[in-house]
Amino acid sequence: MNDILQEIVAHKRLEIERQKEAVKMRTLLHLSGDQLERPTVSMRAALEASPSGIIAEFKRKSPSKGWLHPDAAVAEIIPSYEANGAAACSVLTDGKFFGGSLRDLQEARSLVKLPLLRKDFIIDDYQLYQARVMGADAVLLIAACLEEEQCLSLAKTAHSLGLEVLLEIHSVEETAYINSYIDMLGVNNRNLGTFHTDTANSLRLVSAMTAAMSEKNLFPLLVSESGLSSPEIVQQLRELGFRGFLIGETFMKEALPGAALSHLIKQLLC
Repeated sequence: MNDILQEIVAHKRLEIERQKEAVKMRTLLHLSGDQLERPTVSMRAALEASPSGIIAEFKRKSPSKGWLHPDAAVAEIIPSYEANGAAACSVLTDGKFFGGSLRDLQEARSLVKLPLLRKDFIIDDYQLYQARVMGADAVLLIAACLEEEQCLSLAKTAHSLGLEVLLEIHSVEETAYINSYIDMLGVNNRNLGTFHTDTANSLRLVSAMTAAMSEKNLFPLLVSESGLSSPEIVQQLRELGFRGFLIGETFMKEALPGAALSHLIKQLLC
């Protein structure tokens, strides 16, 4: 880890400790009521069945771009994503760096039937229980934040809670993190050290990803994340085997993110 990612993870450790002190694990489970019994929706299956495979993201800001949509309301945007053809939604729950919260996830769950991904910097089991209680169907695990054994343990716990796992990698070396609990394998086209975005990263890594999957006889669904703004690049990636496309800033910088999603899907499917 380095640069921005190191800063984010250091802050996340402190944040989690404060949350644990405020709401003990046993209290979290007690307050969850029937939430842990709620059937989850398969994000992988939704992406496989979708003609576009777009995971539309809700985020108000980013460390590199600052505020994208500071007044963004979950009640306006998430339902519009569902109405305009998103296969799934990603909800940023980090507050300091992305302007999100667990309340955003909870509200989104009450409004849509789409599979919801909790997108955050997950480094502790506690966050997995939070995700399940607040309505997530899947969680993001970032290889650059974790040791291999830690990634395996978190993915296993996620599955025990009924959550699917999207593993995010940035390099050939991180294909070593693929394990039997990974449902989706994502390439982040954004360097988490510098936050520079290059969609060619997905093109560079796809052969190494497929080789590593074949060697392990594991076949998670492939997802490309960040910097995807044109139907041409999405189509190119689809031809290489990607079936999920996580898109946030392209939509969130617009006044009507749902309309921007609809426009992109029409271009893809025409």
